Amino acid sequence: MRTALVVWGGWDGHQPQACVECFLPFLKAQGFAVELRDSLDAYADAELMGRTSLIVQCWTMGKLTKEQWLGLRGAVQSGVGLVGWHGGLCDSFREHTDYQFMTGGQFTCHPGNIIDYRVRLTGWDDPITAGLADFTIRSEQYYLHVDPSNLVLATTTFTDEHCAWIGGTVMPVVWKRRYGAGRVFYSALGHVAKDFDVPEARVLIERGMLWAAKT
Repeated sequence: MRTALVVWGGWDGHQPQACVECFLPFLKAQGFAVELRDSLDAYADAELMGRTSLIVQCWTMGKLTKEQWLGLRGAVQSGVGLVGWHGGLCDSFREHTDYQFMTGGQFTCHPGNIIDYRVRLTGWDDPITAGLADFTIRSEQYYLHVDPSNLVLATTTFTDEHCAWIGGTVMPVVWKRRYGAGRVFYSALGHVAKDFDVPEARVLIERGMLWAAKT
């Protein structure tokens, strides 16, 4: 049986516990043994990391110790999958550029705060997006600094309503990438748990987990 390590914490405004709980039934239904931890010290636990196939992280802001970072980096480089969403993966450790190199992006702003915006799928031939259609969500529209090596699966286009100089900017929303032997999946959707009531937002995460998990 494969193990999914689910790590939650950090800033409470992103409802980290409630968000990860949205996906626990799915993980268990897919045959994962779930290890739920609310401490970054999980990454420094060599025995735990050694039997983990998938890391699901929802931890906004904070800092990694050297031991925690080395444990996380080593696991992903060895083939363990890493999955997260919104600020829980790409606004986790703002000062840690090596971590950002692993995840492929870093949050910078969400002009207009909670707004309605359109998500357009681009990876139509990818199993993560197969059969899904473009959709609208009401949430934070993330403006990110992104790695050009990401394989982008969905985008959104900013208007000039809230920030005139970025009108027309096409921004990645969902991507996947490799880091060593590991697979990393990210979705900018998921400000709070109710965002996953949007079926497409939830399905993208679920499929991303299956894609990323070490076999």
